[in-house]
Amino acid sequence: MRLIIPIFFILNCIFSMTGLELAKLMDSRDKPLDIKSINTMTLTNKKDKKRVLELISMSKDDSKKQMIWFLKPRKDKGIAFLKLEKENEDDFMTMWLPGFSRFKRIKSSQKSDSFMGSDLSFEDLTNRTINDYNYNIIDTDENDFYYLESIPKGIDTEYSKHITKIKEIEKNIFIAIEENSYDKDNQLLKNKIFNFKKINSYYIMDKLEVSNVQKNHSTLLTLDKIELNNQFEDSKFSQKSLKIIPK
Repeated sequence: MRLIIPIFFILNCIFSMTGLELAKLMDSRDKPLDIKSINTMTLTNKKDKKRVLELISMSKDDSKKQMIWFLKPRKDKGIAFLKLEKENEDDFMTMWLPGFSRFKRIKSSQKSDSFMGSDLSFEDLTNRTINDYNYNIIDTDENDFYYLESIPKGIDTEYSKHITKIKEIEKNIFIAIEENSYDKDNQLLKNKIFNFKKINSYYIMDKLEVSNVQKNHSTLLTLDKIELNNQFEDSKFSQKSLKIIPK
């Protein structure tokens, strides 16, 4: 009995925070008003053949507004993407295809499609709405990592659940380190590894590795030349802006 009581007390302390509370703490981390970066996206197939793309990204309001322009390779130069996340209605996503001189709207039914041949789907480019998921802390380990299970509540998604490995790096500042995402058959589909660096008072993701374990294909996204708080106007995030590659 002397051993049971201390063990019970420790476990009770570990799980005293609910999954929803942890999700809200992650979401409440201080973020810049906007971000501009030059990124490299390296795609590797099962034969270890690589394809490298270079792009410019501008985002605002925790990436709820985002534009991406592709610079390289030459055949993809000028292709651009606009995302406007909206409450209580479908997100607006479109791509500018300069070779065809037209826009291509991304429909809700296409959100599971690959973004530019990468292991990121259009859904992966959007934020998760807190209230759209049920959360459970399913484990912790000796290094104080939390394992958070997120199960969608009746929303249209390509995933059955996510299990996210989370670290408290400062008091009440929680960062996702790694995540496994499962398909509709509850089979592991993607593994994601995140790296953050501190810029001023913000923790900014500067590297993302995504592996599609079912296709044996991977994507490495690195963010360079990161600029924060550029004072972007909302009006900048428009279809018209997609036609002009920023400098």
